[in-house]
Amino acid sequence: MGKDRLAAFSDGVIAIIITIMVLELKVPHGADWAALRALAPNLLSYVLSFVYLAIYWNNHHHLLHTVTRVDGLILWANSHLLFWLSLIPAATSWMGENFLAPLPTAVYGAILLMPALAYYLLQQAIVHQQGKHSVLANALGSDFKGKISPLLYAAAVALAFVDARLSIAIYALVAVMWVIPDRRIEEVLREG
Repeated sequence: MGKDRLAAFSDGVIAIIITIMVLELKVPHGADWAALRALAPNLLSYVLSFVYLAIYWNNHHHLLHTVTRVDGLILWANSHLLFWLSLIPAATSWMGENFLAPLPTAVYGAILLMPALAYYLLQQAIVHQQGKHSVLANALGSDFKGKISPLLYAAAVALAFVDARLSIAIYALVAVMWVIPDRRIEEVLREG
């Protein structure tokens, strides 16, 4: 199978996830600032999750540029990633409705942790299929951001039961780390 079909399917799923997430936003019940302010936690949760989905979409796009052939392992690893991403709207809504509550904040972090691990497995599936000297294998290098992100998510999950604000700050920090798409793949593709 070619990578174009995989990319199209993944793009469609991520677009649907974002659509579901925006449909969860509620219209203010009133026409004053207080009514709008009451929706701030939901909006903040939405913005953070939208940024995360955009980061995954951007990096997934770059990742697929390294693929020459798709096999079953890559298909399943990609589906695994999409499964965890599809849970982001529910976690976003729950955290937004119960802003700064420990359990929803921790579950949100766990839902962010799982796609990070799934993305790593997808990378490994591609390297396995393409070879240890493939474009992706050369681009990954030490993969500092890819290794530190799950550790930060795990710390944030635990910290949610101490102070949920710290967890949300860590979630935002990881997003900021990844806002700029991973340039390693672009650089290796340019050199090759």
